[in-house]
Amino acid sequence: MSKSQEFRRGDVVEWDSHGGTAHGTVERKITERTEAGGRVVDASADEPQYLVRSDRSGGTAVHKPSALRRAKSS
Repeated sequence: MSKSQEFRRGDVVEWDSHGGTAHGTVERKITERTEAGGRVVDASADEPQYLVRSDRSGGTAVHKPSALRRAKSS
């Protein structure tokens, strides 16, 4: 995984969603199989995933690093 795909708690990110581009904040990096974001996440140290809180809905979801990008500054 490249440095551009690594995120830390508090990072503001965006991702493609059904309604366009969604924005949120990284809550934590997941590195083991666990339940998060309403589903079982099959993550590992080699293939981590990120729990992200949506700015719009306040809900959480889990995303692979390849689906996230740092939010552009306004």
